[in-house]
Amino acid sequence: MKGAELGIIASGVASVYAREAIERLGIKASFLKISTYPVPLTLIEQLLDPVGQVLVIEELEPVVEEAVRSISGTRNVEVHGKDMVPRNGELNVSIVEAAISKFAGIDHTPHVPERLSVELPNRPPVMCPGCPHRATYYAMKKAFGKSAVFPGDIGCYTLGVQMGTMDTCLCMGASITTASGIYHAGETEPICCSIGDSTFLHTGIPGLLNAVYNGADITVTILDNRTTAMTGHQPNPGTGLNVLGDATFMASLEDISKSCGVEFVEATDPFDVKETIHVFKQAREHKGTAVVISRQECLIMARRRGIRHTQFAVDPDECQGCKACIRFGCPASSFVESTEEGEKGKALIGELCVGCGVCAQVCPFDAIKEVSK
Repeated sequence: MKGAELGIIASGVASVYAREAIERLGIKASFLKISTYPVPLTLIEQLLDPVGQVLVIEELEPVVEEAVRSISGTRNVEVHGKDMVPRNGELNVSIVEAAISKFAGIDHTPHVPERLSVELPNRPPVMCPGCPHRATYYAMKKAFGKSAVFPGDIGCYTLGVQMGTMDTCLCMGASITTASGIYHAGETEPICCSIGDSTFLHTGIPGLLNAVYNGADITVTILDNRTTAMTGHQPNPGTGLNVLGDATFMASLEDISKSCGVEFVEATDPFDVKETIHVFKQAREHKGTAVVISRQECLIMARRRGIRHTQFAVDPDECQGCKACIRFGCPASSFVESTEEGEKGKALIGELCVGCGVCAQVCPFDAIKEVSK
């Protein structure tokens, strides 16, 4: 804004909060949204030249702020950042509004959002309907039991925390090294860690080699969904495609694991629950480092390629209301309590069903059937 004495620089989602806060407060300020790193120095210089003060709004570390300070030394500009904006936690409009108010020297009355008359039910994040990771974790827990230790990693599969199979989550590749450390610290319960195919290729291989080298008695589960799903379904060296979609060399997770010295390497389809449980039990009994590759394509990728499976439904006459399918955690399943005294409710499978068929294998009463075409 021409003629403004105040400048505000924001990056990422903080720029959205800043725009809304500026509009609420009705202040005049030159505004610059940073969308790239390294930061656009020329644009920052253009904002700094006419203003006397600038506030840098960003989450966590003062990365942009330090860049602004590095080029403001020759200008008579007062730079603010983490002295007004919190350095930890997530930002929101109210927090940013308070920071801008302090920066602009105006009184600030916190914006209090209206409360709903009815509290919304808690809905934790879950894996997609038909996600192969859910089936992997189900089989893993059946084979290893609740007392086992389950170190985890970064990816869609981090949501295994909802199934009790994600005890730790530090950084990419840390699942294997954490599992090794826990073993060498004297843990006597079985240890089974999880890591995605792309994460394994990115930072997991050194940890696996180290586990074998130091004799860690752990099971490493590589969840191979044939893509890098969490960040947008990018290809990786294990998919056989490069970033342009052209065919290229396909790295073998089995060969890499064996080259690290792993003696027990087995691949399984998590949609075959019985077989996957069997493979996990074998890995648990193996002395030394074992690798289980749970391989099934991400359902989102499969559907993009036009693959459709027949949906499943609950036979109300066979359903005993045990809620085994509900505990499995697929968003396509729901439960309706009975209105009749003494009668159990029934499970239902809705339109979110993608036809993976795992719930039919989980049901102990064979009450879930494939819908006839």
